[in-house]
Amino acid sequence: MRRHGLLTLHRLCGTRMATAYTRGFSGTPKPLEFEGWGAAGRKLQCIDCHAAGEPARVVIGGLPDVSGATMAEKRLRMMQPDLDAFRRLLLLEPRGYPCQNANFVLPPTGKSTAAFGVVIAEQGHVYPAMSGHNMMCVATTLLETGMVPMVEPLTTFDLETPAGLVGIQAQCREGKAIEITLRNVPSFCRPEDMDVEIDVPELGPVKLDIAYGGMFYAIVDAKKLDLELLPHNGRRICRLGEMIKVACREQHPVNHPEFDYPGCDILVFTDLQRKDQGKMLGKNAVVMSNGRLSWDNPDSWTGMIDRSPCGTGTCAVMAQLHARGGLELSEEFVHESILGTHFVGELLEEVTIGPTSAPVHAVVPRISGRAWITQRCEIVCDPSDPFPQGYTIGDIWSANE
Repeated sequence: MRRHGLLTLHRLCGTRMATAYTRGFSGTPKPLEFEGWGAAGRKLQCIDCHAAGEPARVVIGGLPDVSGATMAEKRLRMMQPDLDAFRRLLLLEPRGYPCQNANFVLPPTGKSTAAFGVVIAEQGHVYPAMSGHNMMCVATTLLETGMVPMVEPLTTFDLETPAGLVGIQAQCREGKAIEITLRNVPSFCRPEDMDVEIDVPELGPVKLDIAYGGMFYAIVDAKKLDLELLPHNGRRICRLGEMIKVACREQHPVNHPEFDYPGCDILVFTDLQRKDQGKMLGKNAVVMSNGRLSWDNPDSWTGMIDRSPCGTGTCAVMAQLHARGGLELSEEFVHESILGTHFVGELLEEVTIGPTSAPVHAVVPRISGRAWITQRCEIVCDPSDPFPQGYTIGDIWSANE
C-alpha cells in the first residue's frame, strides 16, 4: 500500500513465525497470524526525529495488520504482549534508550477524515492517548517523506489518535516543515482534582492538581519542593517526580469521562510562571516512567525527563491555569523546557464533554513547535539475535523494568 509516499506503508517482510492468540474486541478468543522475525528477520522502516530535543521513532513500514475498529481499539491491540514486542524492540537496548518514543503509523479507520492514524508507545508499557511532541514528529515525517503531499506555505490535514482527531497545520518552506501547529483534543482540570494532597513515602504531604491534555498529569509547583528545573538536577527531579506520580495514582485515581483511560500516568513540575508583555510564560520539567516503581525497592524510584516542553503537558498546564483563572482564551502561553526550548500554546474555546449527567468543563488547546528528522533507518531483528525484545540494565533504567 502506497499513499503519496516514498516508502511503502506497512510492507510485510520475512516469513511466518507462529500463530499468536489474542482476545478479540467481541470477547471471543481468536487466532491472529502475523509475519514474525522469520528467516530473514523483521525489518521496520523508521524515521527518527526530535521535537525541541525530545526524540521520537516514527514507524512507517513493516508492521503487521493491527485489528480494531477505532484507533483506541488499535491502541489496546498494540498493548497485547505479542504486538508490544515491537515497542520493546524499538525502545529498549540495544536499539533504543530510556528517552526514546515510538509512533506506529497506521491507515485511518472507518469514516475518519484523517490522512493516517497513529498509535503512540513509550517506556514502561505506556501507550498515551495523545502526545504533542510525537505528533509534531509524525507530521514532519509524513510531510518530508511525501506520504502527505506538501503544499507551501501551509499544509493542513488530520491525524487519528486514540484520543480523537488532531488537526495539523504545517508551515512549509523549500521542502521542510518549519512549524507544526496541533489542534489538540479537549483538555480539562476538574475542581475535584485540584488542591489534592498526596502523602508521598519519605517525602510527606504534597499538594498538586491533576489535569488532562492527552495524558493525565500530576501538576506540582517545583518551588514548593525547593526544586530548580535545571539539567544538573535531573536525578532529583526524576526521583521526586516518579515518587509523587505513583503515590498520586494510588491515592487519587482518575479516569476520562468519555473513554477508559486511567491516570495519572505522568507528572509535570512547573516554575517561573509570570505575565510578560501580554503573554503568559512558564518553565516545566515532565517526568516519565521507564519502569515500574516499587516502594520496597528505592533503586526503582526514578524515571526520565522529557527533553521538550511536552505537548500534552503544555495543554494540561494551560487547562489548569485556565481553571484557576490564570490564562484567558486566545492568550499566548510560552512554555520552556529544561533545555531552554519552547512550545507556544493558546486556548481556542471552551467546550463541555462527558455524559449529560456529569458534564466536564474543558478547553480546546492549540500548540506549536518544530521537529527535525535525524535519521532514516531500517530496524532489523535477525532470528539469531538473542535480544528480539530488548533488555534493560539498572545503570540507566529503573531496576524494575
